[in-house]
Amino acid sequence: MFPVGPAPWPRLRVLWALWALLVVLLAPWRLWAIQETQECTWQVVLNNLESVGKNDAIDHFVDQELYTVDKVFDLLVDAPIDRDETYLGFPYYLKINYSCTGEVSSEALVRKGHLTGLKPVVLVTFQSPVNFHRWKIEQLQIQMEAAPFRSPAERCDAEEMCLMSWYTPMPIKNGSVVMRVDVSSNGLGPFIPNKRFHVNINGFLERGRDHELQFTVGNELFHLIPRHFVNVPSRPLWYTVDQTPVLILGGIPEEKAILLTDTNFKDFFLVELSIDSCWVGSFYCPQASFTATIYDAIATESTLFIRQNQLIYYFTGTYTTLYENNHGSERWVRVLANECIKRLCPVHFHSNGSEYVMALTTGKNEGYVHFGTITDGLVSFKLLPRDRSVCNAILVDNCSITWAVFIAGDYNLLMLVEIVGPTSSKYFQVVSYDLVSDYLVVLYTIPEFIPDARGLEFLMILGTESYTNFPMVPKGMSYNPYNNLLLIWGNFLLQSFNSENFIYLADFPKELSIKYLVNSFRGDMAIVTENEEIWYLLEGSYQVYQLFPSKAWEVYISLQVLQQSSRYAPNETMVTLFYEDNKLYQLVYLIDNQQGRLIKRLMPVEQLLMYQQISKEYVLERQGSHLTLSFSNFCPFTVMRLQELPNPQIYTRQERYRAQPPHVLEPWGFHSENSLAVYQGLVYYLLSLHSKYDKPYADPVHDPTWRWWKNKKQDQDYYFYLANNWRSAGGVHVDMTSYEKIYDLKAENELPERIFLDKGTSYSFSVFLTTRKPEVQHGPSFQVLSPVDLAVVLADPDCIEAMVKEKVLVNRNSVLFWVTLSDKRSCFDQGISGHHLMKTSMLVKVLGSSGHCFQNTNRGPRMQSNLMVPVLIGCPPGKRLAFDITYTLQYNRVQNKHYFDCVKVDPEMPCFLFRDIFYPFFLIQDLVTGDSGSFQGSYVLKVVGGGPTLDTIKEYSEEEIYRFNSPLDKTGSLIWTTENTTTTEDLAFNIMSHNSLGIEWLCLENSPCHDTIPHNIFAPEFFFKVLVSNRGVDESTYCDYQLTFLLHIHGLPLSARRAFLILLVSASLFVGLVILYIVCCLLSPYMVKVCNILRWKINSIIGLESNYTYSTPSDSRAFSHSGTMSWRSSRLNSRVVYKGAEENKAET
Repeated sequence: MFPVGPAPWPRLRVLWALWALLVVLLAPWRLWAIQETQECTWQVVLNNLESVGKNDAIDHFVDQELYTVDKVFDLLVDAPIDRDETYLGFPYYLKINYSCTGEVSSEALVRKGHLTGLKPVVLVTFQSPVNFHRWKIEQLQIQMEAAPFRSPAERCDAEEMCLMSWYTPMPIKNGSVVMRVDVSSNGLGPFIPNKRFHVNINGFLERGRDHELQFTVGNELFHLIPRHFVNVPSRPLWYTVDQTPVLILGGIPEEKAILLTDTNFKDFFLVELSIDSCWVGSFYCPQASFTATIYDAIATESTLFIRQNQLIYYFTGTYTTLYENNHGSERWVRVLANECIKRLCPVHFHSNGSEYVMALTTGKNEGYVHFGTITDGLVSFKLLPRDRSVCNAILVDNCSITWAVFIAGDYNLLMLVEIVGPTSSKYFQVVSYDLVSDYLVVLYTIPEFIPDARGLEFLMILGTESYTNFPMVPKGMSYNPYNNLLLIWGNFLLQSFNSENFIYLADFPKELSIKYLVNSFRGDMAIVTENEEIWYLLEGSYQVYQLFPSKAWEVYISLQVLQQSSRYAPNETMVTLFYEDNKLYQLVYLIDNQQGRLIKRLMPVEQLLMYQQISKEYVLERQGSHLTLSFSNFCPFTVMRLQELPNPQIYTRQERYRAQPPHVLEPWGFHSENSLAVYQGLVYYLLSLHSKYDKPYADPVHDPTWRWWKNKKQDQDYYFYLANNWRSAGGVHVDMTSYEKIYDLKAENELPERIFLDKGTSYSFSVFLTTRKPEVQHGPSFQVLSPVDLAVVLADPDCIEAMVKEKVLVNRNSVLFWVTLSDKRSCFDQGISGHHLMKTSMLVKVLGSSGHCFQNTNRGPRMQSNLMVPVLIGCPPGKRLAFDITYTLQYNRVQNKHYFDCVKVDPEMPCFLFRDIFYPFFLIQDLVTGDSGSFQGSYVLKVVGGGPTLDTIKEYSEEEIYRFNSPLDKTGSLIWTTENTTTTEDLAFNIMSHNSLGIEWLCLENSPCHDTIPHNIFAPEFFFKVLVSNRGVDESTYCDYQLTFLLHIHGLPLSARRAFLILLVSASLFVGLVILYIVCCLLSPYMVKVCNILRWKINSIIGLESNYTYSTPSDSRAFSHSGTMSWRSSRLNSRVVYKGAEENKAET
């Protein structure tokens, strides 16, 4: 058994006095609040469309297809909506309730909250995708107000409102499968602390034929058997940080089963995997026995990896929001089937649009690493090093790779290599392998024995120190890319910030052996040993604290027993330990009243450190006839506040939209299914405007919602009048001001989650500290000697710098520090917005306060004095270059004295005349802060494609781009030219700016726009695909602004040859028509004469045939009559002919 709590419960009685003492000392200010205020918490579940209004319905995020809500919007005949748009809805809602301690009926609480004005506010944060080559990198949030909905499923005669809940749409976004949901109150009703939920898409679930959910990776097991967890060692939880929607955990003995969760273990599934479980033993794979246990399990954004025995399997989930084509697996795929894999090593961070995993081999390929790459769900492995094994590279005969760490920013692979010497002695080395240059080097040789620290907290390993008889047994490594901290762990802890010079942490006992580390990557980490002890380390300090087992843990457990907490039991086993939102959590299996259950609970690190400090540092002093307790507080300050923090969005790059439910014309304010569907459609349309806004041509107003309301603002009062008089169609009123983008978020007196720094930018704030014991110095000038010192530790001082200014406030017994963090313009080349950012960090700490200073909050104590902030250097997300079509048209009209648009006007793409000088202007738009200004830097403009129509646009090759755009071209292929003389360093292209003299269109003989054939009577047109980039020519920013847009040019001239040919053909046709007219005029009399003669002859022939036709013996009268008529007709015709002949003769 591996207990997490103390087994001997009777021992708790001994600590009764200490419990009472701690309760009085630590929380006297909270006693009155606890008595008067209930502790309430939010409850959030996911409901699909069919589950809305059902009380106990809980769904998982499986469906990713949208549905249409046009029928509902057709009812809104008088509403500010766009009739030409298709409104869609998301497949799920968030159902929100809350509960309080001591209350039996949560339904009554919700009704009370609604009547007192409570409205939950939901903030959904979309995690940016891994593959930035396919999806845009952005930090997007949407804030929604929940709509009250009365359940129609229950009848209630006594209650007017029956059962109710609040609902909001649960939006989804292409490229994002991880969503954080933060629920807060609008400030009315009961006090409910903010709470965060993880609502992720589960691509490993599908709906069967009966619409029931089933797993694609295996079969769900519905019973947790104690033998799966009791007496089972804990194991690490491995995944890609911040990107993984589904977490998995193996280690269940003799079962090919895993724990699977899409809510960070708020709930979970036990799934038996459908793998073949075969075992291929051979002479090169020293596998002694077979087991069904899943030893290693790693989760990435779209793919799960497991190791069973020596085999590796992976399964790719079905995520239509991640990739266009469905790469989802139908079954588990076995890879590296001919290899003997002894361990999987995780890579915690993605880079270059991909995720990674490493497999360490044994047997025939000992000394190699199989490096796996996952891109859009496609998995590939390659063998590293490429040319020779690690053993051959470091010139040893027998070696084995124990652990591997991939440093993505440097494309560097660190390997912990075990080497067996000639005398069978073992030693370890840290080996570095560069994936780009294929260069391998030994960085550090680990000492064979543990150093003798002689009472010191840490010891710098220089080679001159003395050693104990305890051998060093390295087992693994851990690397934090934000502060470059490399840890080598085993029965010791070695840390280094440059992978060459190491420090030995002597507080960790050498008698223990570390099983795994849990890193928060925010300045602290937890350590789990082989005997399930939990230790804690603050990065930047050298003290290692024992959390469990400890006296502090016993005190904490005693307090939980007093509160009758259900989250602790006498018999419990830790399953895993992990960080979530910078807090340490345990997954624990409890056995209480012979019933087993698996729960997730917070590891109270701050409380345990406080209890340790109090239990160690107290003194009994006699005052008179009695003893008094006094405690030493080692925190050098009493108050620590952050002040003068700037607005966060410019540094955190968070884009936020706000949406409120439509107003319903219902006395109690309850929504119907139709109004909720309208809410779905409005949220979808708001997010669709956001996605469509990323276009080359800039709108006149820099706001994605401008197009929604631009033609409806003048009717806003009319819509308001209808709503106030309860005449809105469909019983729903859409308020235009309820759907907007927020640009002015205020700071919350705490450092942001992360900071983005562009070239030369800085971040400033101040730290206010009230000291505990001021020291006054008298002399020529009266001053206070501050007992507190503030330190700023930079992970990369060559890239960023910090300035700290101090001001002593004598009258307030305080010190004010101004801190300014700045980029040094030296460590990053230009890049696309949000791509290839350099990771570094800033640590702000008060000297001598690590692990000693805490602040009481409504969520419990919070550690102070160690503030670690990740810093990302490069081009921040949310910045773009846009074609300023509005100012370009205005300026061109003024400079050219006229403007002629195309015959067929396209308001989205105006035309420019070929013979006019073209003056382009561009905007730098910040999608986060709403700033938009003229681009003042330099840029290179190239025509990279084109065609006479939109359907015939062709991409040009690199050689063609050079010929069509370079002033050095001698082949007569230039498309355009300029009078600017500034060029790039190689003289290949012109450098433009906002002060340039404009562009003159040439379209020379060998250019693609030369001799364009017109398709109608109007002048030829041509569409140029233009690329504008400031890379290499603008040193004011790290951003490589790349803009590709279409430019419509009309009025292109014809070539001289084609113009002459058209002129020749036209002249020939004209002359031919004139000659034909003259000939017709001269020959017309003769033609008339010939026509008359022919007519006479034809009539004569017809007359003779008629005579023969009517001459029959059966009817003599008819024959006589026919002959008479024929003779008369003949006489008449002969007269007419004779008369015409005489007239012609007279004219002659």
